[in-house]
Order: sequence, then structure tokens, then C-alpha cells
Amino acid sequence: MTKSTMTKKGAILLLFAAFIVPVILAKFALDNDWFSRGSTNKGELLQPVKDINALLAEQPKRWRLLYTLPEQCRQSCQNAIYSIHQVWLALGKESDRAEVTVLVTDKSDPTITRQIAEENNINTITTTRDKLESSELNTSGEEILLVDTLNNAMLRYQVYDDKQEAVMASRDILADLKKLLKLSRIG
Repeated sequence: MTKSTMTKKGAILLLFAAFIVPVILAKFALDNDWFSRGSTNKGELLQPVKDINALLAEQPKRWRLLYTLPEQCRQSCQNAIYSIHQVWLALGKESDRAEVTVLVTDKSDPTITRQIAEENNINTITTTRDKLESSELNTSGEEILLVDTLNNAMLRYQVYDDKQEAVMASRDILADLKKLLKLSRIG
């Protein structure tokens, strides 16, 4: 073999290695979870999603910020209601695609139930505790759910006793909801 043939073979092997080795390494990295997969959502992704169509079947197809009013609405409950209402207001022109929904039962705090009923931008749905429990929803008011237009609860957000923490958390809800509205043509 001549020297030029050796150089051509070396160049081909080097070119082959430059393109194939990274692909093989990437495959091993994905198969063996060598890194954490990126996610851009701020809330906790529910897997599997919770089908709450039994509670929302009669409602129009919209994205929802859903909260279940507990028996006693303490500070975290009041912060949650305030936060989801502020998120809805912050949507601006997209607010017609989303809705703030509060689920109430006969055991829910009656004072807050009346206050919410007077609020124009908060939809209240009266339901039973049995329906809530069959839908596997948290009835103690410890979570805010982001629900898609097919009535699947897909993201969960924690509620906070501290108002400042609640406001900061509402930014995360707003970021996720805006991203979903941008990607979705439904609702």
C-alpha cells in the first residue's frame, strides 16, 4: 500500500468515527439514564392524568385552574383562590380560553363559598364528596390543578400559607398555562 492510500483510509475512519461515535454514545446515554431528561413545566406532572370528566362534563371546553374548597378555608386556601384568580387576570386576551373553577360541596366553607359566588370571574361547581373521591381529587384544598380541555387534570401545584410564596408560585402556574395555550389550538 502506498502512503496516499493509508491517508485516505485514515481519513475515512476518522470521518466515520466523528459521526458514528457520538450517535452510539447518545444511544447509551438515553438507554442508561446518564442524565436527567429536561422538562419545562413548573408544576408536578400527574402520571397518569386524572380524568375528571364526571365533574366537568357539563362545562364548556376550556383550560381550567381547578381548586377544591375545603371545609375550613385557612390562609393557604385564601392564597390559592387569590393566586388562580390573578393568573387568570394575567392571561389578558387569552383569558377567554381559560377559566378559574372552584369545586364546592355541602361541607365546604360557607363564608368563602358565598364570597366566591359573588366573584364574576370564578366559576363554582357544586358537587358531592363522593364524586370528588371517585375522581381521586384532594378534598383538603392542598393543591391547584391545571386541567386541559378534555377534562384531564395534568399538572399539580402546591398551595402556600405565606402570601409571598403563593404569589411566586402563581408565576409558575402562569408560565405553564401560557405555554399550553400557545401550543394548543383547542379551548
